[in-house]
Amino acid sequence: MIVVLEHNAKESDILSLKSFLKEKGFKVHEIVGQEETILGAVGIAHIDLREVEILPGVARVIPITKPFKLASREFKKEDTVVKVGPIKIGGQRIVVIAGPCAVESRKQIIETAKYVKEAGAVILRGGAFKPRTSPYSFQGLGEKGLKYLKDASEITGMPIISEIVSIEHLDMFKEYVDILQIGARNMQNFELLKKVGALGKPVLLKRGLAATINDLLMSAEYLLANGNDSVILCERGIKTFETYTRNTLDISAIPVVKKLSHLPIMVDPSHGTGIRNKVPPMALAAIAAGSDGLMVEVHPEPEKALSDGPQSLYPEQFEKLMRDIEALAPVLGKEVYKLSENRDDFRTVRIGESGFVKTGTGKLPRIGFQGERGAFSEKAIYSYFQEDVEPVAFLSFKNIFDAILKNNIDYGVIPIENSLAGSIHENYDLLLRYPDIRIVGEKKIRIMHSLIGLPNAETGDIKKVFSHPQGLAQCGKYLESHNEWELVPYYDTAGAVAFIAREGRKENAAIAGRQAAAVYKMKVLKEGIETNPQNYTRFFIITREGRENIKNPDKSSFVVSTLDRPGSLYLTLKILAAHRLNMKKLESRPFPGKPWEYMFYIDVELPDNPAVFNKAIDEIKKNTDYFRILGRYKS
Repeated sequence: MIVVLEHNAKESDILSLKSFLKEKGFKVHEIVGQEETILGAVGIAHIDLREVEILPGVARVIPITKPFKLASREFKKEDTVVKVGPIKIGGQRIVVIAGPCAVESRKQIIETAKYVKEAGAVILRGGAFKPRTSPYSFQGLGEKGLKYLKDASEITGMPIISEIVSIEHLDMFKEYVDILQIGARNMQNFELLKKVGALGKPVLLKRGLAATINDLLMSAEYLLANGNDSVILCERGIKTFETYTRNTLDISAIPVVKKLSHLPIMVDPSHGTGIRNKVPPMALAAIAAGSDGLMVEVHPEPEKALSDGPQSLYPEQFEKLMRDIEALAPVLGKEVYKLSENRDDFRTVRIGESGFVKTGTGKLPRIGFQGERGAFSEKAIYSYFQEDVEPVAFLSFKNIFDAILKNNIDYGVIPIENSLAGSIHENYDLLLRYPDIRIVGEKKIRIMHSLIGLPNAETGDIKKVFSHPQGLAQCGKYLESHNEWELVPYYDTAGAVAFIAREGRKENAAIAGRQAAAVYKMKVLKEGIETNPQNYTRFFIITREGRENIKNPDKSSFVVSTLDRPGSLYLTLKILAAHRLNMKKLESRPFPGKPWEYMFYIDVELPDNPAVFNKAIDEIKKNTDYFRILGRYKS
């Protein structure tokens, strides 16, 4: 059962409630959510729910109908995100695990680790103990293989995952491995599941060769019931009557699991197909279906592999797959997780791809955004930063700039350009007005609008629709089909959702991202109502001068005011062309206080050799009235 606690429940009442449930034979798990705290009581004990409902501190009691209790979406509505060092599996990032089927030598695993990390994988896989169908097949190097994996981890900074096949190996795996894998053949080895669950390390549980989705979730229940809440599911194909592939990769399991369970799910297309050239298309299909990540087999010389060579990708194939995933991810509103180039060891505490370091106080970095909780700007924060941060909402963009200068926040995230509506001129002007502010990063996210109403509302109830003017404009075609609705401009899309939640009127609806509906407990009436699906917004990450910590920047933004004579702008652009600097954007804005004079904002790609850019800048300065670099950053 799920026991929802009252908001003002006393600690003494909660302790008494836990003791009562334990005395009745239940195991009790406490979950603190954004809006409410619940106790999950699981076990074989039987009790009249009314006995619990009347206890102090209890708001309501909900029975769990699924046979898998702790793994069910009934038990926990929010998606679980499993942390492995700085890496998070689940949420809006796609995590890629890669490496050989088996560790064959120290040289082989280190060479492979370097290949896959450079291509974009963030976790290294490799089998040290290999359960094989034939007793004459290569069974792995055992503990020596784990040591080689550990060596590769130390060199590349990647955490490692390896399959455990015996309870006897628990202490060994605890020492060497960051994620324990339970293979398909051991999915229902319940004694192994109990012991691994009690170990406390993240676990990846693969679906058995003939297991149903229900079987998989019941096996996950063993891990959860024994104290492990860091469980990752993995679809790796099931046995069917089909013979053209090694297994039948059940892509449909992904959305089914997502509906039934809060646990993250990854896909192993290598074992799912068993054929090298089938792996990339099925990997992309898995991502499109909603997988939280992939586990892919890669070998420097697959034809010489001691295990599963035919399904292992060559390094160059894996690199192309990663580029294809990066192209697909934004369409799904996701991004591919990457290790920071500044991170020498995955255990180092850092945030952001550019290597922003946490403060020495141990406090979370405070990141400012304009709007209310659930805004697209807040989504950009979580998409860009790779560790926990504290978002701080502001009424205006100017407030963000002021808060940075006063050290009230560490960074700000501001929209600078929308692919449909164009540039946000206010923020270009603010970058000019605040010379102590620097751009240190950028993030592009897809803008997907939803019609959002009260939990008990239906589309037929709607009379008024609230949203930011751009939100209304970007959904014009859908709104034209409902010309009976009154369109009401509001200062912020997420703020519009907060407004209709406060008003509590079924006839009110809002247009915003579905993340705003989740924040305010509202209902998505229709998703994807934007007229043009190619709707993206580019955000700048800004901070105070002196806080830049950018390694290997690949882009720069600067502003110039050209001399008042013919061809001045042409000369500036000619200098960029002469140094083979690729200009990505040119934006003009009026020069403050000088009527009919203009500033030009320019974005350029940075060359590998910084001296080339510096020389070009020196030449540009000689041909301009005003010049200032706004930032050098990673795009």
